[in-house]
Amino acid sequence: TVLQQVLKDGSEYGIKSELFSAVPRQKAVIDFSSPNIAKKFHIGHLRSTIIGNFIANLKVALGHQVTRINYLGDWGMQFGLLGVGFQQFGNEEKLKSSPLQHLFEVYVQINKAAEDENTKKLAKDFFRKLEEHDEQTLSLWKQFRSFSIEEYIRIYKRLGVHFDEYSGESFYQEKSQEVLKMLEEKGLLQKTTKGTGIVDLSEKKDLSSFSTVMRSDGTSLYITRSVNLAAAIDRMNKHNFDTMMYVADKSQSNHFQHLFQILKLMGYDWAERCQHVSFGLVQGMKTRRGEVIFLEDVLDEARSRMLQNMASAKTTKDLENPVETAEKIGLAALIIQDFQGLLSSDYQFSWDRALQSRGDTGVFLQYTHARLHSVEQMHGNGQLTDVNVASLQEPEAISVLQHLLRYDEVLYRVSQDLQPKHLVSFLLTLSHVAAAAHRALPVKGSAPALAQARLCLFHAARSVLASGMKLLGITPVTQM
Repeated sequence: TVLQQVLKDGSEYGIKSELFSAVPRQKAVIDFSSPNIAKKFHIGHLRSTIIGNFIANLKVALGHQVTRINYLGDWGMQFGLLGVGFQQFGNEEKLKSSPLQHLFEVYVQINKAAEDENTKKLAKDFFRKLEEHDEQTLSLWKQFRSFSIEEYIRIYKRLGVHFDEYSGESFYQEKSQEVLKMLEEKGLLQKTTKGTGIVDLSEKKDLSSFSTVMRSDGTSLYITRSVNLAAAIDRMNKHNFDTMMYVADKSQSNHFQHLFQILKLMGYDWAERCQHVSFGLVQGMKTRRGEVIFLEDVLDEARSRMLQNMASAKTTKDLENPVETAEKIGLAALIIQDFQGLLSSDYQFSWDRALQSRGDTGVFLQYTHARLHSVEQMHGNGQLTDVNVASLQEPEAISVLQHLLRYDEVLYRVSQDLQPKHLVSFLLTLSHVAAAAHRALPVKGSAPALAQARLCLFHAARSVLASGMKLLGITPVTQM
């Protein structure tokens, strides 16, 4: 029954289970990754990106309507500083050829000068001009923004991630003024003696807990919170979601708690449907060149270490595209190491652990997938329809079947608590039992009927392994 089901449902095996029959199909908005433009993609954004992508993949597979939003940090005083820096140290050619690297260098240079009162004043002026939509200033900022997004899209492609919408804080600066007006009309906005605007969040209205929504200095009333309120309201109007998730590290939980509380005070009951998916930090990310801060360096390192391992392995076939293969395996290694524990825990990153070919790693999953694939290639993907599976009596075969039977329960559990580790441990165990079956149950040299039954078993194991890997954001390789 299990084998028939896997063959019949294909990539939807487990999802078509009656466990999901009562689950209502929903509209979900998932806000993840969200780097700051004009800065190179920071390694700190890797977790948000792969976790958000995994949740989106899972929800899409389960039949929900998902909108993936990348909410860019593209506004604020730092652009005043960067604008002035670019006017002083910028170079159009470099901006075109490697925008984020160049803007990073400019930012470092201007930051050294930022202590200087004159530089501070220039930066404030630049930002004020931005807010007043001065054409020249705005066109420079637009260049920073569009070049940054282009480079991000290239990196997202390497990660196998896409977005339906790129929005940003800049988009909501005007709407945030409306939000402040609404807060005022509802009597929720209070001014402190210093002139900042706050919202009282305490039970007893004694200001024991409050949230600042407005600055006093007048240069910019912009603060992320009023902008984020505006963004949330706009998304509800636009997408009419059943659930909205913000995938961001646990240091931001206070911010989201306040955001949801204020929305509720404003009378938006749907604030209940908003959720902060929080996660811990990664420690110890180093490349051969030392401490790493940029995501691209980590992706390059994973790829080059994998290429090296592949080159020294005796069994590596002449691959058509070793670099691309190494990239996919390297990414699998990063994702599996990240997803092995609870999302909320911090973890210590280790290259050696991540890239081992034996043991519980992404490399082992890819290796098992490639091996099962080559078994199918070698013995023809013949008719797997009327196979007599009664001959699969060995304990190794039974282990694989019993394990495949649990797939829907694992998916259900993951859909409830959004912890990818349940799926990771299922796939690792599947790989171990499939590898044991592959050693014990030869296809070559067996009687035709038995060979067919075993092929059918390996096909089912590979098919479920591939589906699970894709949900996690991993592209299965067929050779390595």
